[in-house]
Amino acid sequence: MDPLVPALVAVLLAGVGDRPALLSAILADRHGSAATTAGLVAQAIGFALAAVGGMLVAPYLTPNARSLLLALALLSAGGAALFPARIKDRLDHWRLPGWLTGFLGIGILALGDRAQFLVFALVARTPDPVAGTIGATLATIALCSAAATLGERGWQQLPFRVIRPVVAGLLLLSGAIIGLGALRLL
Repeated sequence: MDPLVPALVAVLLAGVGDRPALLSAILADRHGSAATTAGLVAQAIGFALAAVGGMLVAPYLTPNARSLLLALALLSAGGAALFPARIKDRLDHWRLPGWLTGFLGIGILALGDRAQFLVFALVARTPDPVAGTIGATLATIALCSAAATLGERGWQQLPFRVIRPVVAGLLLLSGAIIGLGALRLL
């Protein structure tokens, strides 16, 4: 199965309460849409690198190991979804142009994030790096565009206390099912 839709859904779920969307809202308030667009480009590059890594690792893994890797990615994303996103550095002291602040700030924040781990694991399971990158990028565009449109105040007023447990439950349940299937216990 092609990883476009699974990557879209997994990254959309994992990114709802994540830090890149929150930073996009903060930077959109301060610098406008150029910062958010540059941040999206940085995240797309990160997804492409994760997808290429997944494609390179896939031949060395057995089918059960690939499924177990995906289960681990889903379980870790589900566990992390239980905790609220906090930004320690709001990038107030950066004196770079807005687009460069967005590119570097969101790119650094998203580097090695749970969404990239999900793309890596999905592409390792079904080696199609282009579809995995496109699906994850579409999900990120939707999330960061919504966050930028709402702004920081509007984004933080969303009912994340309700959203986080639901998202975590979906990710943890799907990770557990895939993991038990990979271990041949289901």
